[in-house]
Amino acid sequence: MPRGLLRIVALVALCLGGTAAAEPLVSSSSILPLWPQSMVEQAPTRGPEHVGRSGKGNGAVSNISNARLEIYRPEHPDGTAVVIMGGGGYFRIQIGNEAQPAAQWLAAIGVTAAVLYYRLPADGWPAVAPFQDGQRAVRLLRAHAAEYGVDPAKIGVLGMSAGGNLAAITATRFDQRFYPPLDAADQLSPRPDFAGLVYPVISLQPPYDGTRSRRELGTQGDAVQAYSAELHVSGATPPTFLAHAADDPIAAVGQSLVMFGALRAKSVPAELHVFENGGHGWGLGQPGSLVSAWPRLFAAWARSHGFMGGAAPPQAAPHQRDDD
Repeated sequence: MPRGLLRIVALVALCLGGTAAAEPLVSSSSILPLWPQSMVEQAPTRGPEHVGRSGKGNGAVSNISNARLEIYRPEHPDGTAVVIMGGGGYFRIQIGNEAQPAAQWLAAIGVTAAVLYYRLPADGWPAVAPFQDGQRAVRLLRAHAAEYGVDPAKIGVLGMSAGGNLAAITATRFDQRFYPPLDAADQLSPRPDFAGLVYPVISLQPPYDGTRSRRELGTQGDAVQAYSAELHVSGATPPTFLAHAADDPIAAVGQSLVMFGALRAKSVPAELHVFENGGHGWGLGQPGSLVSAWPRLFAAWARSHGFMGGAAPPQAAPHQRDDD
């Protein structure tokens, strides 16, 4: 077994109380392009994708022209799928140390995981491009649900840092068409059934407007209103899990607090975990650290809502739109 996968299995064992050895491992990964080749050929980016090899950018990907999903399929799917959106301030995507480890962990516990390689405003794409990719990713995964052994009503999103902003907008602005329909997949709902937001950038408003995400999205005149997720929470926003460190120096913990408050104000089921320390960009978290508890907490929360192998909660209320 490759060393990287051995580490993931060890992390799964820690997250799930030592039971992971009996769980199915990922069987394979495959690529699902988001857009027709004609759109890829119009990309403002040129040349191959860039993969960071050092420092905080190690394993991070940029210069993306071919937006796509990298699908990790478990040997025995439990019917749930999750689109994973790594962070990186909309100028790169933390694939190697955030998105892929999360995908391998999810696949190891039976969840079909899809890492999203989304287009970046820093590469010359318009600010709306990553949000187009988020909507298209959920729709395509829903369109391919039968092929992947997924229940189309059990598709979630999991975002970290700037990817948390992308996941939060995907979860709150699903009724806004970010692009014109292309095919039958675009007739399907882009609304995720649940959302996980880990050290997310939520708001572009003061006092949270000092992030790289705010700067990169600022090429769109109304970006602050359009991409501050707390402004778009409604009664139809899916159940949401949040995890943050109190000492986060990049995305202040207030980002998650303001989102939690907005969710509670609209009676959206929500769970928030604030860890005393952990900083930013922890991915699955180093074994033994406070923040390494979040995967176990997220899995337990998801199961309580009927996802990731859990039974549906009794007398669950139907989703209702609240436009107040």
